[in-house]
Amino acid sequence: MLKRIGRFRRLIVVSLHLALIVFANYLAFWLRFDGTIPDEDWALFLQMLPWLLAIRAAMFIPFRIYEGLWRYTGIWDLRNIVVGVFSSSIVFYLWVRWGFGLSRYPRSVFLMDSILLVCLLGGVRLGRRIYRQMGHTDRARRVLIFGAGDAGEMIVRDMKSNGYDYEPVGYVDDDPGKVGQSIHGVRVLGTRNDLSRIMASEAPTEVLVAMPSAGPALVRQVVKALEPFKVPIKTLPNLRDVLDGKVSINQIRNLSLEDLLARAPVGLDPVPVRHLIEGKRVLVTGAGGSIGSELCRQVTAMHPAALILYERYENGLYAVGNDLVARSVIGDITDTNRVNAVIAAYRPEIIFHAAAHKHVPLMELNPCEAVKNNIVGTRTMAEAALRHDVERFILISTDKAVNPSSVMGATKRAAEFLVQGMNDTSRTTFAAVRFGNVLGSNGSVVPRFMAQIKAGGPVTVTHPEMRRYFMLIPEAVQLVLHAAALARNGEIFVLEMGEQIKVVEMARNLIRLSGFLPDKEIPIAFVGPRPGEKLFEELVGMDETVEPTSVEKILRVRGGRSPEPAILMRMVLELEGLAAEGKSRTVIEKLCEIVPTYRPAGLTIGKIPSKEEARPARRDERVLGRQSTRPHSADNVVNP
Repeated sequence: MLKRIGRFRRLIVVSLHLALIVFANYLAFWLRFDGTIPDEDWALFLQMLPWLLAIRAAMFIPFRIYEGLWRYTGIWDLRNIVVGVFSSSIVFYLWVRWGFGLSRYPRSVFLMDSILLVCLLGGVRLGRRIYRQMGHTDRARRVLIFGAGDAGEMIVRDMKSNGYDYEPVGYVDDDPGKVGQSIHGVRVLGTRNDLSRIMASEAPTEVLVAMPSAGPALVRQVVKALEPFKVPIKTLPNLRDVLDGKVSINQIRNLSLEDLLARAPVGLDPVPVRHLIEGKRVLVTGAGGSIGSELCRQVTAMHPAALILYERYENGLYAVGNDLVARSVIGDITDTNRVNAVIAAYRPEIIFHAAAHKHVPLMELNPCEAVKNNIVGTRTMAEAALRHDVERFILISTDKAVNPSSVMGATKRAAEFLVQGMNDTSRTTFAAVRFGNVLGSNGSVVPRFMAQIKAGGPVTVTHPEMRRYFMLIPEAVQLVLHAAALARNGEIFVLEMGEQIKVVEMARNLIRLSGFLPDKEIPIAFVGPRPGEKLFEELVGMDETVEPTSVEKILRVRGGRSPEPAILMRMVLELEGLAAEGKSRTVIEKLCEIVPTYRPAGLTIGKIPSKEEARPARRDERVLGRQSTRPHSADNVVNP
C-alpha cells in the first residue's frame, strides 16, 4: 500500500496544490464580499479560475514547490512559496487586466488570494512537521539533555526536526546563568544539584550526556550524580571523532567505561614510529597476551619487513596469528637455545619484550616462577639481542616496579636494572617503558567485575581506598611505540596516565552502566587487600625524577640507584640459582638485596646494601657479567 502511494506521490501533491489554489481564490472572493458573492462576480470567478490554475501550476515548477519532503520543511521552502505565489499573482494580474481587459476583477482579491495561498501552502507543510514532532509524544523516549552547549543545541534541533522517537524534556547545565533559558523551546531546568527535583518532575526515560569535549573526570562526576536514578545513560561521540564537528541523533550511543578513562592525546605525529618500524624486522615476545597482541596489530599497520610472534601459549599465539600476516613461533623466553635459534634465523632488528608473569597475588604464592619468567626471561632475551646485534630492545615494564611491595613488581624492577646495565657495552639500544593497568587486559579487574555483575553480585573490591591508573590498551600501546622511537641509551620512559581512579568507583560505574543500581540491586563487598597489593600505584620512584619529552604524555625518568652491571649480574645469577632450587624465602631476601626499595609485607629481611655500596659505578667499572654461551641445539633452528 505504501509503495503504491509513493508511486503516485507527485500526482497527489500536484492535486493538493491545485485544490488549495481554488480554495484560496474562492476564500478571497468570499471575504471581499463579506460571505455573499454577487452573481456577476461569481461568474467572473468561474471564468478566470482555469487561467489562474494554469498560471500558478506552471509558475510553481521552476520554484520546485512540488518537490521536497515536507517533514524537512525549512525557511528556504517558505521563501520559494512566497516568491512563487506572488510571481504567479503578478502574471495573473497582467493577464486579467491586459489579456482580457477585465477591469471589474476586484483588485483586493489579488492580494488576499496571494496571502491566503502562502498561508495554506506553508501551513500544510508545517503541519506535517508539527505532527511529526508532537503527534507521537505518547510513544516518544523522554530525554533529559545533560549539557546546554553547542552539542546539546545541535542534538535537540535534530530531535525536533527529524527524530520523533525522541522528546527532549529539558536541559541540565552546571552554568547557573543558563538556568531558566530556552533553546529551541526546551528549557534549562537546573544544575546538577537539582537532579533529584528534575528527575521526579520530568520522569525522563533516558539521560543524554551531550558534552563531547568534556574530560573523563567530568563524565565520571555526571555518572556519579545519576547513580541513584535507574535510567539508561547515553552519550555522543567525542568531537575529535566527528569529522564535520556536528552531532546528530544517529550518533547517540550508550555510555561506556572507556568514556570514563583518560585517553591518549590526539594528533601524535606517526612519522617517528613509522620511521622506526617500516621496512624493519620486528619480534614481539608474549605476542598472544593483551599488550603483545595489540603491539603486533599496530606494528603491522606500520608495514614492517617481517613480524615474528614469539609466544609459549599456543592458543593465544594461534588467535593473534590468524589475524595478522606474521610468522608465529612457539617458544619460551627462558629457553636460551630456542631464543638464540629464533633470533639467528629471523634476524630481528627490533625486539619488544612483553612476555611476563603479571598477576600480583599469584606471584606472591610463586616467587620462584616470577623470577624465572620476569628476570631469567628478560636476561635471556636481552643477552640474545646483544649477541646478535639487534638494533633496539624495548622492555614493557609496569608501575608496580616503582617502590615495589610485591614479588611481581620487584622482578620487573630487576628486569629494568638488567636492560639499563646492558646498554653501556653494546651497539643495541636498550630501554624500558612503564605504564599502569590497561582496561580489559587478560585477568584484569574489569572483566571480573562484569562477570560478577552478570551473576547478580556481589562485586568484590579489596579496599575502599584502593586506587589504580587505567588506560585503554590501543592507546597505551600507541604511546609505547612512540616511546620506543625516542629511546637512545638505557632510558626508562613512563606513560602519563592521568589521575588514579578508585577501584570501588569503577565498580559502581560498571554497575550503573550495566543498568543496575549500586548497593541496591548489585551489592559491593570489601574483601581486604591481597598479598603484595598497594593501596595506590606510583609511576616514579622516591629517588627518581621525570622530565617531559617531545611526545605528549610520555615522560623520561631520570635518576634512580641501579647496581653496577657486574655486581648486578652476579646477584641475578645467584637469584636464578635459588629460584631453580625452589627456595622461595631466600629468593625474596635476594630480591630485596637487588631492589633496595622492595619491602615485602610480613618478612624481616637481612642486610640491605648501604648507600655507599649502592653508589653508581665508575665508567671503567661498568662491565657485564658472563653471558650464556651454551651451543645451539640443531633441533631448535628455525627456518625463516
